[in-house]
Amino acid sequence: MVSIGMIGAGQFAGSFAKLFDIHPDVERVLVTDLLPERAHELVERESLAGFVADFDAMLESDVDAVAIFTQRWTHGPLVVRALRAGKHVYSAVPMAITEDEIAAIIEAVKETGLTYMMGETSYYNPATIYARNKVAEGAFGRIIYAEGDYVHDMDLGFYAAYQYSGGENWKATASYPPMLYPTHAIGGVLGAIPGHAVSVSCIGIVDDRGDGVFDKEVSQFGNDFSNASALFELNDGSVMRTNEMRRVGYPSQIRESRFRYFGTEASFEQLATVSVWQDKKEVVDVSEQITTKPTLAHDDPALANVDPALRDAFVSGYAEVHDISRLPEEYRGVPSGHEGSHHFLVDDFVRAVVDGTLPPVNAWVAARYTLPGIIAHESAKQHGARLPIPDFGDPIEPSPAAVEAGAAHREG
Repeated sequence: MVSIGMIGAGQFAGSFAKLFDIHPDVERVLVTDLLPERAHELVERESLAGFVADFDAMLESDVDAVAIFTQRWTHGPLVVRALRAGKHVYSAVPMAITEDEIAAIIEAVKETGLTYMMGETSYYNPATIYARNKVAEGAFGRIIYAEGDYVHDMDLGFYAAYQYSGGENWKATASYPPMLYPTHAIGGVLGAIPGHAVSVSCIGIVDDRGDGVFDKEVSQFGNDFSNASALFELNDGSVMRTNEMRRVGYPSQIRESRFRYFGTEASFEQLATVSVWQDKKEVVDVSEQITTKPTLAHDDPALANVDPALRDAFVSGYAEVHDISRLPEEYRGVPSGHEGSHHFLVDDFVRAVVDGTLPPVNAWVAARYTLPGIIAHESAKQHGARLPIPDFGDPIEPSPAAVEAGAAHREG
């Protein structure tokens, strides 16, 4: 059995706290937050085991693992501290915001033998699963080009989300650079096709709304790009393109991420409400196979702090392509989210911790989903200069010595 410490009790933490708590291999869930009232409210609402004063106290507690749901630019250092304290780590995206932070996480995972998993929803996105299955069948031929876009307009819930998490100075953080949040777009491509990015050229579009968001004078990141488009070369010579858009006329409340894969023999394209498989002879509508159904009413009290435009992301269930037979019975009828990914995210992390195996989006995979965006943002700041992307290599199974050292550290 595993005990979990939730770090952060914001909008998404609630649904994950519930899933951790009812998992058959989790014995208890504790919560901490910089705003104690939010942690107390979450503990009461989901009948969790209890409240812990702060992050340091959580690391000093006897929990086996921590699940980090803090602001997106804070993850890297928190993850390293948790690993060095002997805790397995589940982290919300992105993995980190600098190459050095990513390197530190990978080094800590190698040295401790502990489990690290990044909670990337796109790996479990029905479109990604559909494409991954087709790749396994060889149906695409050689994939020569793929796209992954995260198209989420600020007007559709993001203003409210940043106000909820950022307080009085929310505009300074709402300017977060789009390409430093690349994993939903990149994860849906690389989660389906093998490989990694080796170079990038990116163009950033300077915002012109004039509302104090994406304003360099206000931004704590010195960022004025609200949209960015990047073209990546992959290690096999193929091409991947991603768009990160925060000003866009697109129904992101219906579908935040969209993907396209083009092979020498066939292709697959996903739009907001229609998805098609096509070869050189015909086009087949496969929308029903990758469409998820809501599992929670929009007016449910659990969503009280979530802007209505964001609530679809919290309530989606399974699609036909999801293998729900592998999930715990306890999850039947319990709301999932982000196109059915939440149940799989939690189960894969718990299984990896209990079984001592690598989760699908482990530290090395997470680096391949995250670092390309970091380099892309640097390219955009250099007016599209083509830049090389370092790679930390393929996943490494923890050595017996590292596992033993990690266990000894936890026991000590």
